[in-house]
Amino acid sequence: MNRDEIFNGHIEKIEDFKFNEEVAHVFDDMVSRSIPNYHEVHKIILDLLRRAYKRGKIYDLGCSTGTTLYLAASQFRELGLSAPEMEGIDNSTAMLEKARLKLKSHGLLNNVTFSQKDLTKIDFDDSGMVIMNYTLQFLPMHERQQLLSKIYDSLLPGGLFVLAEKINCDESSIDHLVTDLYYDFKRRNGYSEMEIANKREALENVLKPLRPNEQITMLKQAGFNQCEMIFRWYNFCLYLGVKDFHYH
Repeated sequence: MNRDEIFNGHIEKIEDFKFNEEVAHVFDDMVSRSIPNYHEVHKIILDLLRRAYKRGKIYDLGCSTGTTLYLAASQFRELGLSAPEMEGIDNSTAMLEKARLKLKSHGLLNNVTFSQKDLTKIDFDDSGMVIMNYTLQFLPMHERQQLLSKIYDSLLPGGLFVLAEKINCDESSIDHLVTDLYYDFKRRNGYSEMEIANKREALENVLKPLRPNEQITMLKQAGFNQCEMIFRWYNFCLYLGVKDFHYH
């Protein structure tokens, strides 16, 4: 795993964050050290697949280097189950190259495809699970509701939508405290003050988080009358939306 040092040192002009080849090269290290409970969120997704997934295509929207689908395909193989059709979608060529190589190196490409597409222009097949990890937050606000509605409409009865996002707190004073606690997390993972400051500036214009009540409202407007936040750590959380779901 290549170490993330993209924002280390003095940078004359901070450009908006992009998922380019430089980021793809260090992405797995970046998310492991920058996103709290990144690995635990994947464990939750795998548990949902094992306990609640029924049938239909599995999509990973904003699949980056393919870690989520690699873990899902690995679990199906370990359980001795035939894997369903799975598709990872991203708009970054560099990320998709990493994703294909990751699954190919483990012999897991048989049921998995990767596509370079604009997430807002996807024509979904009937789906049983749609995963969107830390991706919706990068889309323009006016495009999010329509995409959530398309995801809901694509799901078969009993289908699952898993949405991991960075969030804002309702109370501004608590939000400032939680942000500082998050930066403490990054310091513990080896990021310097300059790296934290540089990346914060790079993300400022491209990552737009919502408050939990705003996100839940959007999910319900999309059709997800059954939706909950099922995991939270400071200003990162995981939502689950289900369609005509009954669990026994």
